[in-house]
Amino acid sequence: MQIQTPDWVKHAIFYQIFPDRFSRATQPYKKLLKQMPWEDWDATPTLQGYKGGDLWGVMERLDYIQDLGVNAIYFTPIFQSASNHRYHTHDYYRVDPMLGGNEAFRDLLDAAHERDIKVVLDGVFNHSSRGFFFFHDVLENGSNSPWLDWFKIHEFPLHPYTGEFPANYEGWAGNRALPVFNHDNPAVREYIMEIAEYWIEFGIDGWRLDVPFEVKAPGFWQEFRDRVKAINPEAYIVGEVWGDSREWLDGTQFDGVMNYLFAGPTIAFAAGDRVVLEQVQDRDYHPYPPLFAGEYAQKMQSLLELYPWEIQLTQLNLLASHDTARLLTIAGGDHASVELCTLLLMTFPGAPSIYYGDEVGLPGGIDPDSRRGFPTEENWNLDIDKVHRQLIAIRHAYPALRTGTYQVLHAEGTAYVFERSLEDQTVIIAVNVGTVPVKVALPKIEKVLYGELTLGEQVELRDRAGYILLASSSR
Repeated sequence: MQIQTPDWVKHAIFYQIFPDRFSRATQPYKKLLKQMPWEDWDATPTLQGYKGGDLWGVMERLDYIQDLGVNAIYFTPIFQSASNHRYHTHDYYRVDPMLGGNEAFRDLLDAAHERDIKVVLDGVFNHSSRGFFFFHDVLENGSNSPWLDWFKIHEFPLHPYTGEFPANYEGWAGNRALPVFNHDNPAVREYIMEIAEYWIEFGIDGWRLDVPFEVKAPGFWQEFRDRVKAINPEAYIVGEVWGDSREWLDGTQFDGVMNYLFAGPTIAFAAGDRVVLEQVQDRDYHPYPPLFAGEYAQKMQSLLELYPWEIQLTQLNLLASHDTARLLTIAGGDHASVELCTLLLMTFPGAPSIYYGDEVGLPGGIDPDSRRGFPTEENWNLDIDKVHRQLIAIRHAYPALRTGTYQVLHAEGTAYVFERSLEDQTVIIAVNVGTVPVKVALPKIEKVLYGELTLGEQVELRDRAGYILLASSSR
């Protein structure tokens, strides 16, 4: 079968926004939002506190996002919920009033589209929350509830809040706050499909799917894709799967996954022994132990052989997210590690994704510390900001970096060199992650696009440095 993925994703730079922490509107559009007892914006985040970011605040920063070079936003959940991260969904048809409600999202979506910025929402369809009305009806009416078979109830009474007793229903990862849907129930299945269709018709450009591997009902994600694509064939469907995703990337389900198989090795290679182990020890994407260039090359080649090329071009590549510590903190505050990782991110096949604030050097440990408020401008790291802007601009300027082939030219010790080629355009990427300079032979170079390099038959890659070079068309 011929695999089809959204063409726009191949040319996208994504920006992941955690709505409560990105931007508060300077003049809240609703009186309610002026009167809320928000946490201090710059204080260390807490598990349950709200800082009051809203969608009108995001709209006020669209010029910033566009100027950065971003042309797609991925929002973590925005639907009504009793949690700051909103993965505990109360109402799938209502944008949380604390974010501005459906009215704010309509305004934001229209404003984003006017700037040719796509918007992807987070769909939490494996489980709801104990505040979800249908589950609440089960709590009120027990076995008489018409919604009884929507969840995986074991026996009564249910205990949604009293931890000393068994919940007596299935909660995701054993969490009684998150009752799991019974996806074998046709009514549940239809309900979720209709939610997906509703927001695609509303105008969103795709879905990021939370823990989709937990949904075991046969044919579920195939039907999801068919119904979403029937409305918008260019809608993006990306799953949160941390490991080998061949089961879902066969062309009949997702267009890509959050590519942690890229993130882990890239951090292990570029940051090496600078990785702070307590910031990654509970995560399974393996940004440690350190890798030499040959090992990194093997991992990247294996990754590129794992899925069809059409899928590779629409993978969501990332270095950090709301589920990890921030890159700067993982790398022990080392700016060179951030630069090298970002260079590799912006030159790899697939769509790069920046976690809000990483582009200005926002630090943060594992959850909830990775979900800090976006810093005020006087607290930006301007060097890291400059690196991001330069690399994003280069990716936009050279089609080979977006859809060109990927070939390793040199991988030895701490030096890694590869090329991206498309028609008559070839771009060479060279990095040296070591602490001493390294000499390598390169093809004939026409122009240095990034980094400072003296050209010759052999070039010296400075320590902890990366380069992007345009190869001569007559090489």
